[in-house]
Amino acid sequence: MPPEDRTLSPYTGYTRAHWEAVADSLLAAVAPYATEDGALYHLPGTHTSWSGRLSDGLEGYARTLLLAAFRRDEKVLERYADGLAAGTAGVWPRIEHRSQPLVEAASIALALRLTRPLLWDRLDDGVRQRAAAWLGDALTAEAWPCNWELFPVTVGGFLQEIGHEPEASRAAIDRGLERIEQWYVGDGWYTDGEGRKFDYYNGWAMHLYPVLHAWLADDADLLELYGGRLDAHLGDYARLFGGDGAPMLQGRSLTYRFATTAPLWLGALTGSTPLSPGETRRLSSGALRYFLDRGAVDDRGLLTLGWHGPDEALLQDYSGPASPYWASKAFLGLLLPPDHEAWTAREEPGPADRGDAVTPVGPPNWLLQSTGSDGLVRLHNHGSEDVRYDPYYTRLAYSTTTEPSPSYDNSVIVGDDASRTDIEPLGVGEGWAASRHTVTEGIRVTSLVVARGAVEVRAHLVAGAAAGTPVRVTGWRPGEGVRSELLSMHGLLDSTGVTEEEATLFVTLARLTADPDPLPLTELVSVKVEGAYEVGVSWASGESARFRFSTSDARSSESSWSVTPL
Repeated sequence: MPPEDRTLSPYTGYTRAHWEAVADSLLAAVAPYATEDGALYHLPGTHTSWSGRLSDGLEGYARTLLLAAFRRDEKVLERYADGLAAGTAGVWPRIEHRSQPLVEAASIALALRLTRPLLWDRLDDGVRQRAAAWLGDALTAEAWPCNWELFPVTVGGFLQEIGHEPEASRAAIDRGLERIEQWYVGDGWYTDGEGRKFDYYNGWAMHLYPVLHAWLADDADLLELYGGRLDAHLGDYARLFGGDGAPMLQGRSLTYRFATTAPLWLGALTGSTPLSPGETRRLSSGALRYFLDRGAVDDRGLLTLGWHGPDEALLQDYSGPASPYWASKAFLGLLLPPDHEAWTAREEPGPADRGDAVTPVGPPNWLLQSTGSDGLVRLHNHGSEDVRYDPYYTRLAYSTTTEPSPSYDNSVIVGDDASRTDIEPLGVGEGWAASRHTVTEGIRVTSLVVARGAVEVRAHLVAGAAAGTPVRVTGWRPGEGVRSELLSMHGLLDSTGVTEEEATLFVTLARLTADPDPLPLTELVSVKVEGAYEVGVSWASGESARFRFSTSDARSSESSWSVTPL
């Protein structure tokens, strides 16, 4: 690595030279794992994806080719040209409906489009014909109804550019872009398919592919549409990074690690960002350095399956040895010329560097809480869930420093059940967010969080449970260098469960902080429960807020409780 430059980059020390060095190192490290013909990259590891070893080898080729395309190293691209010739001669599996090769075809097509003069235009005509034919199956392959709809769009954009099946290519582009419209919910946010799946796929998929397609096609109208959405999204997205560079530990596919920086660079590349050049690089370099400093790359120079180092708790059934190399998307910033402001401007503070803030995010119904003293960011989740149970979607809160625990941190446990499904957002506002969810049939929990500084007031109303049903409320999982606190204020003082056969309110104070000697929670906030279902919050600063839990029939387990700020 080059020497740090703390004048240009006072927060991270990283410059463009560091990004180039990391890209070169990653590309050099995977080279020994290529097959003799270069068509497959069989990276070491015991965790094989659901699609099998052959598909995993293709994944290794495609995702590292994408890195080579952003790096634009002609010598490295030559070995990928050899692999393309061999792969399309019968080595690679065909692209079929809902198959993993459809994902990898998008990376290959994007790489070929980005490096056309350096790679595609230098290939023999026969290789070009075979490659176009192999990619062409993506135009009619059925995608899973999620971000996969954009893979035929990405392939179609390249094939249309080279004149291969232009009508089918156009149809694939139009079809994919039309399908994602049903998942755009406004203010720069998409769900990743039906339901309320909000996570990093917004940035590294739902925004990345349409914006890059519009930019590469030089389509001003499309870029205005999709670039405008990206611009709106980045205002919220930038708040998901901690002061130490850590992205938020929420959602799936977290092993892609610094792929989280791709939309930041994309905004700078296309002029679709509210962030200054110095802030863009500070956030991006901060995330890259965060992972490199914590063991994301092993002693062979390979990205591991995990977060810091290897960690199977984060993996999905589609994760294979080469999956982490979707982190290649982070190097999109290398498409910016060295004299671009994003590389030459002095780093500027990111949101987590600028002091305490509590920010409502409407579409996912999230409340983001950051503290400038320790750079921690917390995400209060009152509107995102996966169709499957997933601890990285279903907990009440996440942070940039703690991982969800198997013992149900940030949960409400009724009886022995800690499930949180059918999450319904009930609103988000200045300093608060609320939702309701199902624990088990007939039992619903309505939750409210009110936050200020590092302090959280959490209120949970349990409805539909029989009298005497035990209730347990959990807080933050302790992490390295941080302390977790949870203090009962109402409902758990004299009882451990439901007190009557209607609805019971439980209120706690919570805090996650790196402050070694914080003031006691009760000196910072006081809570008063009036009647059965009204919560008053008074901060030491003198500000206060009141909220009412209400329903048409408190005695009915089918009642739909709501939360209203007063």
